[in-house]
Amino acid sequence: MKNFIEEVTWRGMLHDVMPGTEEHLMEQMRVAYVGIDPTADSLHIGHLVGVMLLKHFQLAGHKPLALVGGATGMIGDPSGKSNERNLLDEPTLRHNQEAIKGQLARFLDFTSNAANAAELVNNYDWMKNFSFLDFIRDVGKHITVNYMMAKDSVKKRLSSEAAEGMSFTEFTYQLVQGYDFLHLYREKNCTLQMGGSDQWGNITTGTELVRRIASGKAYALTCPLITKADGTKFGKSEGGNIWLDSARTSPYKFYQYWLNTSDVDAEKYIKIFTFLSKEEIEILTEKHREAPHLRLLQKRLAEETTVMVHSAEDLENAIKASNILFGNSTSDDLKQLDEATFLDVFDGVPQAEISRNEIEAGINIVDVLNEKTGFLKSNGEARRALTANSISVNKEKVTEDFVLSSKDLINNQFVLLQSGKKNYFVVRVV
Repeated sequence: MKNFIEEVTWRGMLHDVMPGTEEHLMEQMRVAYVGIDPTADSLHIGHLVGVMLLKHFQLAGHKPLALVGGATGMIGDPSGKSNERNLLDEPTLRHNQEAIKGQLARFLDFTSNAANAAELVNNYDWMKNFSFLDFIRDVGKHITVNYMMAKDSVKKRLSSEAAEGMSFTEFTYQLVQGYDFLHLYREKNCTLQMGGSDQWGNITTGTELVRRIASGKAYALTCPLITKADGTKFGKSEGGNIWLDSARTSPYKFYQYWLNTSDVDAEKYIKIFTFLSKEEIEILTEKHREAPHLRLLQKRLAEETTVMVHSAEDLENAIKASNILFGNSTSDDLKQLDEATFLDVFDGVPQAEISRNEIEAGINIVDVLNEKTGFLKSNGEARRALTANSISVNKEKVTEDFVLSSKDLINNQFVLLQSGKKNYFVVRVV
């Protein structure tokens, strides 16, 4: 047995843990679970800490359970939220569950014959036939309202500052989550629940139900909620969540998110979001501190996370795409970009539309630069720039006699204009 608590402690992934947990885990193989909200058909990087906890748990020789909260997802966890969530129907939940399992399989071993192979469970399966009367009789009577009201997540929602208050549905959330723990304790011999620090109240309600109903002993462990040094929310970009699904967040954008991490955050994140050893991280951190301008930590962090979530090929393409703006890339590099990556790379770059008929007929470059796009202010300015050899089409220098035609299209849809080193303009063919 590897010491799981020791591992997550040096990685900065331990916020709170119930006394006796470390000793309990060192005795023999144990079973633990983390709950995952199935409100979308993809995880985002906010989920990654819980997934990494499960992976470290499995690497330490224990058995991880990933619980997709089909039932709890229908209610809505009040922890840290100000509003109730939208309720999902069963077909949507099942679709989301399958998509999430596919992503988790990149991290956890679900398929081997090992005793500690991971399992995916859905609390909807054991809650859907549990009648309301049975639930309040068999579960509700064991936990007092006073106990439930004392939880921070409930207190915050009932405070005078909370405009919305709290529905009975959300108030019962901790009982439903607590019952999950009891069910998994009975059915899977699960003795540990892990989650974010805002889940401590819900998790300990579960340990209490195990004690009161099953006369058993269960344990709780939480990790810190991940923050950014500048105070902005971790896992969010201007476009919203950073998703693990490449159709929602391209590997290029995913790579860029980690690459743009601050020095302070990179030192913290490389321990949490990679499986690099303590020695490797210490050496890397030391080198980074000696030459922070080289961004060694950020580059390694971006590389490790991109390969882990996507693939080595996606990493290579993300690096190539990054070099298009900042390196000596070629027209061929540009033409290898798929549409989503192309648009991500040139997000925010001015654009203009030209009809396909005009492109097929051929347009003189001076007209393209001025009249058709407004990239340059006049024909005179366009000619001067061309004479000075500072205009490129798709990364290749052009002269005044160049004619833009359909053979120049990237993905049969785009043309990239460039004036000097840093001024870009995208032509979209419609």
